[in-house]
Amino acid sequence: MHYILLQDASWATFIGRFHPAIVHFPIGFLLIAAVLEVGRRWGKVNVSEGTVTFILFWSAVTATFACVAGYLLSLSGGYDADLLDNHMWKGIGVAVFAWAAWLVKSDRLSRSMPAGKVIYLPAILLATILTLSAGHDGGSVTHGAGYLTQYTPEPFRGLAGLPPMQEKATEIKPITDVQQAVVYTDIVQPILEAKCVQCHSASKSKGDLRMDQLALLVKGGEGGPALVVGKGAESDMIKRCLLPENDDDHMPPKGKPQLTTDQIALLSWWIDQGAPADKKVSQLTVSEAVKPALASLGKSAPAGAAKSQESAVLSLKVPKANEKAIENLRKTGLIVNTLAQDQNLLEISAVNLPAFTDKHLELLTPVAQQITWLKLGGTQITDAALKQIAKFPNLSKLHLEHTIITDKGIAELKNLPYLEYLNIVDTKVGDAGLKTVAGMKSVKSVYIWQSAVTDSAVSQVSRQNPDLMVVSGFNEAAVAQFLKAGDSTGKEEVKKQ
Repeated sequence: MHYILLQDASWATFIGRFHPAIVHFPIGFLLIAAVLEVGRRWGKVNVSEGTVTFILFWSAVTATFACVAGYLLSLSGGYDADLLDNHMWKGIGVAVFAWAAWLVKSDRLSRSMPAGKVIYLPAILLATILTLSAGHDGGSVTHGAGYLTQYTPEPFRGLAGLPPMQEKATEIKPITDVQQAVVYTDIVQPILEAKCVQCHSASKSKGDLRMDQLALLVKGGEGGPALVVGKGAESDMIKRCLLPENDDDHMPPKGKPQLTTDQIALLSWWIDQGAPADKKVSQLTVSEAVKPALASLGKSAPAGAAKSQESAVLSLKVPKANEKAIENLRKTGLIVNTLAQDQNLLEISAVNLPAFTDKHLELLTPVAQQITWLKLGGTQITDAALKQIAKFPNLSKLHLEHTIITDKGIAELKNLPYLEYLNIVDTKVGDAGLKTVAGMKSVKSVYIWQSAVTDSAVSQVSRQNPDLMVVSGFNEAAVAQFLKAGDSTGKEEVKKQ
């Protein structure tokens, strides 16, 4: 019996999802019928009453099917109840008045009930008005209240009684002092508002989950708690972000703006720290793995900063990575993002996997051609791993900070044709390693503070390679370039200089 119910629910969802497609038919048919009727009565269109009757019949039939599919879709839940009721009853009204218009227009009823023609024009008029109104409610049900009117320009907003337009933030605003930022208010909430609240708010709560308020986020939805306090990796909201983008359970849904690796790392870190409501960054334990993400929240580059040249790797187009291989990487705990759908290039990050070792590199072999950004900072890799990384032909950014790699490992990278950014902060890389990097024509920036590189080697390499940016300490210009170049370490390191 339970199996049958599940099967029925599956069929209901399958049919219900055709509602957005079916609903366009009655809209088109009704509008055509209304326009033809007006044109016929004004003598502008030469069309028979039989043609109008035929169109009205199909508008009524398709409106009825749209109502049935819409009802089945509503059973999946997650919609604002009031908006859904309004949309449903207006849709039913469209079907009722479309049938009424067709009945009084048809030959049989018009002969048996001549007085019925009196309701013809009001019926078709009401059906048309309800179609437009139901369409407005449908947009609000699917995308949130005010979706259709959100970008109404002035002066029409004032004439319609709408409040002044408020532009929604799509990115986290730069934070002047990250250490004094309240983690939930200044970091977590902006991420949720930019990427999650559109589908999980008071106006639309998919899965009965709301993420616009902390208490409701902690409460969770129909699938249970969205987060497990103290355990980011076990929290549903994090696990769903790490699923393959074409997975039905992946969040945000495919086609919506996706969370970056830094944003996922920040959310996971906040949960690991107990999901506090009012604590500042300085009051929490900041791991090496999350420092790059915190650094990305800092001040933006100065207005006068020079624009970096476009990376040569961005002109490449490689075959699409094997989905099974990507799924295996995500199961391990790695974060995998597609940088550009038309190029199939990948960013892979071990920010949530400090136990990543040389053995795990074997998992990357099937996607070696697609990897262009690789973040292995704070992991357990050794020089042996770099021999494998050297086989990633399109690698352009490589994070190795806070690892035990040495000059021997760096030497393995010298033949990578597109490597532009290298982070070897807090490693055992010395002068020989820096000179190896300087000999790589593609490298544009290398970050080396707290490594074994000496000041004299930095001076010599900088003199001989004026186009190579070697960052061994911080000033304001270096901070701007650092944040723009590739998300690493951060302002915690600035304070140590």
